[in-house]
Order: sequence, then structure tokens, then C-alpha cells
Amino acid sequence: MVLLNGLADTWPARKSWTIDWLVPKYGDTKFKISSPLKVSMTFKDYVSYMKQQHDEDPLYIFDDKFGESAPARSGASWLVDPGLTSAWNTLLCGRKRWALYPPGTVPLGVTVHVDDEDGDISVDSPTSLQWWLDFYPLLADENKPIECTQLPGETIFVPSGWWHCVLNLETAIAVTQNFVNSRNFEFVCLDMAPGYCHRGVCRAGLLALDEDSLEIIEKNMPCEKENFRCLDLIKKETKARILRPQQNENGKENANGSYNVWEHDFSFDINYLAMFRNRELDHFTSPWCPDNSLGQRGLREWLSRLWVGNPGKREMIWKGACLALNADKWLDCLGKICFFHSLPFPSENAKLPVGMGSNPVYVMDEYVVKIFAEGGPQSSIFDLGTELEFYSTLSEVNSPLKNHIPNVLASGILHLENGSYNIDSWNGKKVPDVIRKCSLIPEKGTGDVFPFGVQSKILFTYRKDVSPENGPDDSDESTIVLLPYLITKRCKGEIFTELRNVLPWEDVLNLASFLGEQLRSLHMLPYPSFSNSDLSDFEQNREFSSANDMDMEFVSNESDIPVEWKIFVRTLMEKKKNVSGRLSKRSGSIPKTLIEKAEAYLPDDFLKLLSIYEENGMKKVGKPWSWIHRDIMDDNIYMECKSCSNGIPAPTSNGGVAKSWRPTYILDFSNLAVGDSINDLIPMHLDVFRGNSDLLKQFLKSYKLSLMRKTPKQGSDDDKYGRLSYHAMCFCILHDENVLGGLFKTWKELRAAESWEEVELQVWGELNNYEGFP
Repeated sequence: MVLLNGLADTWPARKSWTIDWLVPKYGDTKFKISSPLKVSMTFKDYVSYMKQQHDEDPLYIFDDKFGESAPARSGASWLVDPGLTSAWNTLLCGRKRWALYPPGTVPLGVTVHVDDEDGDISVDSPTSLQWWLDFYPLLADENKPIECTQLPGETIFVPSGWWHCVLNLETAIAVTQNFVNSRNFEFVCLDMAPGYCHRGVCRAGLLALDEDSLEIIEKNMPCEKENFRCLDLIKKETKARILRPQQNENGKENANGSYNVWEHDFSFDINYLAMFRNRELDHFTSPWCPDNSLGQRGLREWLSRLWVGNPGKREMIWKGACLALNADKWLDCLGKICFFHSLPFPSENAKLPVGMGSNPVYVMDEYVVKIFAEGGPQSSIFDLGTELEFYSTLSEVNSPLKNHIPNVLASGILHLENGSYNIDSWNGKKVPDVIRKCSLIPEKGTGDVFPFGVQSKILFTYRKDVSPENGPDDSDESTIVLLPYLITKRCKGEIFTELRNVLPWEDVLNLASFLGEQLRSLHMLPYPSFSNSDLSDFEQNREFSSANDMDMEFVSNESDIPVEWKIFVRTLMEKKKNVSGRLSKRSGSIPKTLIEKAEAYLPDDFLKLLSIYEENGMKKVGKPWSWIHRDIMDDNIYMECKSCSNGIPAPTSNGGVAKSWRPTYILDFSNLAVGDSINDLIPMHLDVFRGNSDLLKQFLKSYKLSLMRKTPKQGSDDDKYGRLSYHAMCFCILHDENVLGGLFKTWKELRAAESWEEVELQVWGELNNYEGFP
């Protein structure tokens, strides 16, 4: 901890930022306040509250877009700065009392919880005032924190991992910022690695360890005598803590009990802390911690930008990437793939996987290598098998879509056998021996041309979604190293993500038309049919016990309904179970009021979503079943400059670059499936179009395919099943990804919506004007 004076002497805010000066300027501006309800308050209302309140734990403004403003007796309770970042805090007026403990030393009265699935950290702490009144007097002098009083104009620096607590002695205004630099970079990367043990140790020291943690440490620790001594110390500390918890006869923690870790070899050193990282967990296949400051794609994009833009710091960046992404493991896999296919090894700039997608993707000068990892070995095989079947279908029917998809150069499976990696080429046809050995053969369809194609993938996913207890046995997946891969020719140009903010409106409209044409081609492709035998064994083994299961049995017995639609309906019914609970767990800004109403909004009978009608005495589904991409997003669209043939912008006479672009390619078909065509509109409208109804309308003009047959019962104002907007909204709520989080970020005003119908019509209302009906 460092306390500096004079850094803010030349800041205009040092003198002007007073309550009386800020209220006229920002009185009507809303700010976030320190409340578990995550509410906002206008600045003038907050100042009024501040002058009148006598709360024991007063509210205070803590907004990342403004700064910090707080009354006396308020302040941040004990915490470690998020993501193991460092922070500085400059006080403009008032006085603050600070208390700090070094990393790994949990303050008395504070409890750290670490989720053993995703590593989520939560801290139970008394308020700042309560801690100073009730806990501080219990501490022996040698166990008291480092303390200081911060005066106006002073700046305090809080290093990475340090516990700190703040009490505002007077009304205070401060500016604070968390940051990453070369000193804490590797710690920040380690904190975003999957797992929980290392995250707990970084905050609570050896107190965070349990007996299960020792196995992780033994696997990660180098075989050196000094390290064995350290491991023995850790084992003794862990055993002592488990057998003799630091509690008194009243069940309360002893005042000085948690500080015995100071006497041992705990060190806030990156090499020491990295021993507690579970290397068997992988960035691409493990749950992502919700309190990470970046998402998985965001982390990879950040590391890639740093790698390309800071060549002088690549040694440090590489260490961080290895901690967070297992970058060394994936680069080793890439090297073996390149060697097998006689391809050049990636250049220095291409050694990190790019941010887009959910799998490791390496973009090199002339080609792109995608290694399938998402979901584990079984899911990965089905993903590649389905993608290869799709490319084969494109060629067979000579679809115009093939001109807008990267050319496939090679595909195969990288697998670990007898301690070394081997590669088998695979075009998706037949079942390779390495897969037979892993017991990943589909129960049905092994004699088909594409045994791991879309038909098998849908059945595999269906079993997992509807009946996990009867689904595929993945108990041995953790012991299988099986990495399918695909090599394609690199597209020239730029992804839409990089161009979004500079494209003229005409080019964006052309993009919407392009997507309409390509999705039309995609949705017109022939798809493999399903038969009743595909479900017979599974249905016979399933017991129907609940009312919902009886509804599923009724769906199964609807003989006129095609098997694929039975699978579709049953999957939706399963996803509706506990929908409110699932939505509550998702990060984002989904209003609580709407979460509570989600189940009532969804259909009581999902067969009603199929627009069923009768023809010649037979029931028929009035919706199209087709191939669906499921991931049409801004990072999966390539565009090239109109003024050049190789996609690279040509300089203009004024020294700039050409500003007009045309869409050329759609990327990443690893998430392919078959289903209701309207599912492809969800990521496209929410991500690519950002909810712009004019772009959706332009898309539909080029799409020109039916999305639903209007039945005689449909068309009335009160018939929700006749509204395409209702169908789209239902699929948003039941979506596997958190599309609602993005929706409410785009339409912030809808966070105050009273009903799902209000959200539906605002977001998807344009679909109801679509006349693409037969």
C-alpha cells in the first residue's frame, strides 16, 4: 500500500468538485448506489438523502462512469479488488479511514465463499462501521491491519490481492480506478483461469484449501526437493485446519485464529499461486465464472490485441495466456496438425487463438484451423460430423450458398494414444477406429453415410436435454483426449465487427439483403429425415411419472406429427421446466418481474407453435423445418472492400481508405442443427442488426420464404399463436444462450416493461407485418 500526496494538485476537479458545484450540473443524472437491489438515484435526490440520513450503513454512490460520493459512516466493506486488479483512489474532499491486510489474510469477521463449479467468489462481511466497532477491538496489536487516514488531495494505491476496507469519516468525493499493468497482468490472467482452488487461495491463502485441493497441487508441483517440503507444509496446514477448526466454545472464530497462515510459506507469487490451478480444466470446456470482468470471447480478444500490439511484452503476455487459456497446450496441438498436413507453422502474430467462437481458432496467412473442443469429446465429434455433412450437401445440390462459405482444405481427429498425439484424417463418413475405441458410436444410424451427422447430433442433444439420466454415458470423457479439427481457406477482408461503426447505411442495408439471400439458400437445402425407430428404444425405456411427462407421452403418440417435430416439442417442454430459475442464474439485466412471469407467458401446449392444420384427413405442420446456422453474429460475417479484388482496402487520394464494403462470406458452421427456421433470426436481429426493425424488414424482403402457415384459427388480434413475434419471443426465453441479457442491454427502456407481450412487440413486432405466407 502506498499513500501519495500532490498528484491531484493540478486537477481542476481538485477545487471545483464540491457538492454545491456538482448538483446544478448533474442533479438530474442517475447514478448507481451501493445497494444489493442495484437501484439508481438522481444526484440531487442522493444529496438530499445524504443531508437527512442517520443510517448506520448509509448508501453511497459508486458508479464506474462517475466516481465516488459518500456520506459519513458509509464506505466499502472488506473486499479484494475484482479480478486481482490493482487500484488507485484520489480523494477530492472529505476524509477516509483505510484498513488493509496483505493477500491471503482474511480479516476477522469476514467469510470467503468459492463456488466449486465455476469459481464464483462471494464475501460475507460486516459493514465498515460495524467492523471497526465490533471486531477491531478484539484484535491483538500484531494482528491489526495496516491503517491510514486519507486527506483531500492524497492518492492511495492498493496492490493486487490486498484486502481493504474504507470508512468515510466525513462527506467525501473521490475518483477511483482499477487497472491492469505489467506487475499484476499474470495475476489477472490466473484469476480468469477455470477452476476454484486457485481463486480461493489468492484471496484466503491456505485457509481456502481442503483435502480435494491437495491432488491438484501434487499434479502441478515440479519434482524438486524444495517443492516437496512446501507441499508437506501445505498438507500439514490443511490437515490441522480440518481437524482443529479455529473456533471457541461458542462456535465463533477466535479473534487471532485466522492469522496463523502468516507463519507458513504462503506467498503471493505467481509461480506459487499457479500451483493451485487445475490444469486439467480448460478455458473452452469449463464453466465461466460470472464475476469475471471479461467474457470468454472478450478475454481472448483482449489477449490477441495485446499480443499483436505489444511485441516487446510478448513473454509476459504468453505467460498470462498460458495461465488463462492453456495457450501452450493449444499451440502444441496446432503444431502437430500443421506438421501432419505439411502446412507452415503459424507466424509469431498468430500463436494465440482468436476471440470469436467457442472453440480454439487460429487465423494464419492463407488458412484457418479450428479445433473442436466445446462440450467435450462427444459433442465435438457431432459438431464436426454435422459440419462435414452440411458441406457435402451443399456440393451435391450445387447450392449458391457454397460461394459464400470458406473452402474446406482438410479435416481430421487429433487424439492421444500411448502417451503421444496421433492424427487420423476424417471426412465425416464411416466411424474411425479411434472413435470406436472411445465408445462414442451412436446407438442408431451407424450405417448411414454420415454416422455423426445432423441426425445423430439432434438425437444426442435430445437425450441430454430431455432425459440426462438415460442419455449418452459421458462418465469417461475426462480421460479421453479427442480433438476434431477443420482447416479452411482464409477469407480476404474484414469481419463485420471491425467495420460496424464505419459502414455507410447503404452498405448495412446491402448486408441485410445478403443475409436474407444466404439464409434463404440455407433453409432450402435438403435435410436428412427422421424415422419413428430413431426414438423407439429411448421412449420405451423412459418412465412417465409427472403430468409434464404425460404431456410428452401424448406428443410421442401423435402419429401424424413428423418425428423431428416431436423431438423439437419435447425439447421445448423440458426447457420450460424451472425456466424462472434458469433465467435468474443468468448474468445480465433481465427484470425480476418478467422472470416471474416467464412460465405463464410460454405455451401450455407447445404443439400450438407448430401451426398444425388438416389436409386430406391428415395433420400437417405449418412451419418449415430446415438446416439452421444458429450463430449468425457480427463476428461470423466477412466483408471485402468494393474497390479491390483481394478484399484489402485501397488508399484514397486523401490518404484514407475506401469506405464502401460488400458482404462476402458467412463463417463458423460448428453450431449447425436442423429445426424451426425462425431460430436463425434471433442472433442475427439481436446481434447483427442490434434490433433495428428497418434492417429486419430489408432482410425479409430478400428472404422470401414462409416462416409459418396461417391457419383458419389464426389471424385474430387475440390469438398469440398466430403472431410470429410470439414464436420468436418464446425461443428467446428458452434459448440455450443468454440472448435476453443482450436484448435488455439493447432496449434498456424495456427493463421497466410490465409484461413479456410488451417486450415481444417492441423487439419482434416487425415480423407480424411479414407477408411471406403461402
